[in-house]
Amino acid sequence: MGLLSAIIFLPVIGAIIIALVPRLPERAVKWLAAIFSFITLVLAILLFFKFDRSAGMIGVMQFGGNPLSWIPAINSFYHVGVDGISLPLVLLMAVLGFLVVLISWKVHLRVKEYFIWLLLLETSILGVFTSLDLLLFFLFWEIEIVPMYFLISIWGTGRRSYSAMKYVIFTLVGSAFMLAGILALYFTSNPHSLDMMEIAKNISFASGAIPLTAIFFFLIIGFAVKLPVFPLHTWLPDAHTDAPTGVSVVLAGALLKMGGYGMIRVVSIFPEVARTWAPLFVILAVIGILYGAAVTLRQTDLKRMIAYSSVSHMGYVLLGIFALSQVSMVGASLQMFSHGIVTGLLFAMAGLVMHNAEERDLRKLGGLANQVPLIAIVFSLAGLASLGLPLTSGFAAEFLVFVGSFSSAIVPHIQIYTLLSAIGVVLAAGYILWMIQRVFFGPALEKFKAVKDADRLEMVYMTVLVGLILWIGIYPSILTDIFNMGVTPIARLFVP
Repeated sequence: MGLLSAIIFLPVIGAIIIALVPRLPERAVKWLAAIFSFITLVLAILLFFKFDRSAGMIGVMQFGGNPLSWIPAINSFYHVGVDGISLPLVLLMAVLGFLVVLISWKVHLRVKEYFIWLLLLETSILGVFTSLDLLLFFLFWEIEIVPMYFLISIWGTGRRSYSAMKYVIFTLVGSAFMLAGILALYFTSNPHSLDMMEIAKNISFASGAIPLTAIFFFLIIGFAVKLPVFPLHTWLPDAHTDAPTGVSVVLAGALLKMGGYGMIRVVSIFPEVARTWAPLFVILAVIGILYGAAVTLRQTDLKRMIAYSSVSHMGYVLLGIFALSQVSMVGASLQMFSHGIVTGLLFAMAGLVMHNAEERDLRKLGGLANQVPLIAIVFSLAGLASLGLPLTSGFAAEFLVFVGSFSSAIVPHIQIYTLLSAIGVVLAAGYILWMIQRVFFGPALEKFKAVKDADRLEMVYMTVLVGLILWIGIYPSILTDIFNMGVTPIARLFVP
């Protein structure tokens, strides 16, 4: 088994071991989950540093090995690999996969099942980021639905069954369009192939019954649901609000990025169609940024507020991708990574507030900084990174998106759209600062005097995420240089 395949399948191997060992104590389940996710993280870090950054490897998939024939009748292979776009996302999922096990350490309901589903979820997301065969990609994409449904419907709160089913329905509808797009792409390509790199580089399209524009939109709809793009976003606030804390971290941190990653791949396959329809997606990005921020200002539930902010922040990803310039696409890729660690930390801190204070209504919170100073500091830092404070990863990502989009010569009137999008930063400052003030400051409330601060285990994942936010904010080229290697050949497709 190659290094990349080991990273993909180690979590599910851990899940199988947990499932097969009878009468496994709760503590042993958690330790096994932690060990397998930690080994996956170590291997992902090794992969990151072994990645060849030389100029000759720009746009080249690495660590794939020889493709293994899977379904010969349709020329489908087990084919995996990473380039400059997917490698950081694999690392992001590996980091969050381990930290989510720590975040979930206080789960006591049906512990064995919970960690089995969590590890299966990690494998499915890693598979999406590494698959180079479209059928394999679709298989991993679909597997993710099952653990997400059970994790929300069993361990969630509030209208958990409704939220879980809403997520499944939206995702399955998007997947139906995606499958139609994959089949159409297979039959329209000449020769027939499911290898996304070969399709993007070497395969010509025969004149068939299905126009390329239709195939493009079939694929994009599936990814737009996951990102999510306005108006396909309504599943997200419900899923976030009712999911357990650890699942919210994975959902915001890595699962949404599957949509942005898929869009970048589709743009590389259909450059001319993407150029034609880019203005539509830029407009949808602006609407998503401003609408998401405006609705966030109206929320009173702590988790729902952070969820709607994700709708706004994913609008920057959409803007960066469809501005179609190299800088903007690098910014969009960095925004995916940054949002993963920043919003993951925000949800983790919101979970601590909800668990320790036993309250999530912003109208009933206040004055917690005296009782939980460490949580207050980390929550505030994550909030400031979310609104784009300099020297945080959020600033580096949004700055690149704005600069790259504003200077793009491909989309008409892009400067106006970019300036409108910048209003989202102002609105973000409003709702983030209001949320921090409402939760942690103001007069101390008597009912919260016994609330406990973060313990040592919680300090571990807080420290890791804060360190990453600051490290990338101070030294963004550690990721942007790698993203550039993946984005460069795609950006060249749009150079006149």
